Amino acid sequence: METHEFDIAVNPDGTVRILVHGAKGPGCEQYVSVFQEIIQGKTTVERTSDYYAPPAEVEAKIDQKW
Repeated sequence: METHEFDIAVNPDGTVRILVHGAKGPGCEQYVSVFQEIIQGKTTVERTSDYYAPPAEVEAKIDQKW
């Protein structure tokens, strides 16, 4: 299974930028939807060239520690 990484930045104005590395094709949107649900704010999506690459099988697993 591929490893996926996320760069998450919270800007001073409160906007959040999430960049998904390693997820090819539309499967990366599964990760984005999880983060959109967590932050529950206005979001916009910008697709990178990875989005248009052939998709790989995606399995989302979240481990939250508070």
